[in-house]
Amino acid sequence: MCGRVLEVEVKASARYLRLSPRKARLVTDLIKGKSAEEAISILENLPKSTALPLGRVVRSAIANAENNFNLTLENLYVKNAIANEGPRMKRVWYRGRGRRDLKVHRMAHLEVVLDERGS
Repeated sequence: MCGRVLEVEVKASARYLRLSPRKARLVTDLIKGKSAEEAISILENLPKSTALPLGRVVRSAIANAENNFNLTLENLYVKNAIANEGPRMKRVWYRGRGRRDLKVHRMAHLEVVLDERGS
């Protein structure tokens, strides 16, 4: 070993959420690079439907950091927040004149990566 300090990344995820990944990416972009406390306060006051499940994922990552790695909340920041696309539910939507369309209900996989700020 060259005397380097090992960096600890803490992850938490929520999968198969019934929300649009495109709309979720708008919210994940807001919290990238912010401290964990600031990310929670942003998500609590944001009027988007994605803010609530993403806040739960951030809190889960903080709990993982505190319980598994003995890290403190003050030193944590959001290194990365990702909203990937999950499977799509396809439903038939009946229209006039005997036609039908396909309704696509999207799902998202949210993932938050926290890291300790170098002090």
